[in-house]
Amino acid sequence: MDFSLSPELLDLQARVRRFVAEQVMPYEKDPRYGRHGPEESLRDELVARARDAGLLAPHASPEFGGLGLGHLSKAVVFEEAGYSSLGPTALNIHAPDEGNMHLLEVVATPRQKQRWLRPLVQGRLRSCFCMTEPPPGAGADPSMLATTAVRDGDDYVIDGLKWFITGAQGAGFAIIMARMEDGSATMFLSDMDRPGIEVERTMDAMDACFTGGHGVVRLRGLRVPAGDILGEPGQGFRYAQVRLAPARLTHCMRWLGQARRAHDEAVAHARERRAFGRPLGEHQGVGFMLADNEIDLTSARLHIWHTAWLLDQGQRGNFESSRAKVACSEAAWRVVDRCVQILGGQGVTGESVVSRIFTDMRAFRIYDGPSEVHRHSLGRKILAGRSDASLARG
Repeated sequence: MDFSLSPELLDLQARVRRFVAEQVMPYEKDPRYGRHGPEESLRDELVARARDAGLLAPHASPEFGGLGLGHLSKAVVFEEAGYSSLGPTALNIHAPDEGNMHLLEVVATPRQKQRWLRPLVQGRLRSCFCMTEPPPGAGADPSMLATTAVRDGDDYVIDGLKWFITGAQGAGFAIIMARMEDGSATMFLSDMDRPGIEVERTMDAMDACFTGGHGVVRLRGLRVPAGDILGEPGQGFRYAQVRLAPARLTHCMRWLGQARRAHDEAVAHARERRAFGRPLGEHQGVGFMLADNEIDLTSARLHIWHTAWLLDQGQRGNFESSRAKVACSEAAWRVVDRCVQILGGQGVTGESVVSRIFTDMRAFRIYDGPSEVHRHSLGRKILAGRSDASLARG
């Protein structure tokens, strides 16, 4: 495996770093950045700046307005964007839109791409992914899917209740997972202004970095034409893996940037703040925490880059993406928790950006599969002898 960065990628990395520092971070105290994420006007402003800078949707195909980056290149760029909690919003690489773009590029028909993918890549509208349901419906176990789709002439009639639907409030369209009459799962595309689909409320959550927050979406007699099925009928669970495997990894990329930001804040504080006659960082307890941060950050980055390299080689990487999701989410959480400890009182108030990173970061260990579910899946594959020998191949 060769992880050396090309001159072109190094230049792009530097451009994104400057853009985030000069044009995104000044917005972090904007009053439009509230409890349910950045408001639409703030998002539009940030997206316009990234568009002018030629940095919008760098992961998407150039055919639709992106830069067409591969997975390893995304790892570099997404980490830089993630250095600010608003960076992924500005570059239009935040969840769920980033994962939905990938899924639509792989699965959608040409008509569907023109109708939904192109404006999504260009930042003209947002999307949501409607799979998670209240008990006893689908959560970490998607096979418990309770939402139904029944054929009625040329349409399907969809009924169900979804929740924790990121970005639902204000989204232009949804990708909806529903169970067919034969028990299989199918994905449907629907504009959010169709009769029969309603965002009942926005849930209060610890994190506040996603435009539109997390919504409860009611589907009541929603009619979707058969032509708006995404991919083939009955293949919803397979397409979910098409979306989720790379989406787990891009979560890791973005949150690594946030963990690095928290670490930099803690390092600056440890250098400047004095206690008991010397800089805080010279006390062994604090120095050890900073050292452990560096170890965790580097370990997480290697997990990401190795998995991204595999995906660039055309391998599915499901085992590795699960492994990276656990390793990176746990490592990033340890880093940010230590940073709060190092900053002391400032770490638990709005005086430092670290407090916001801390509350946003906690959910990362749950999004796209809790660590425990991934560990369970990894353990089963290891016992069955199906863990990849990819390190040896590399």
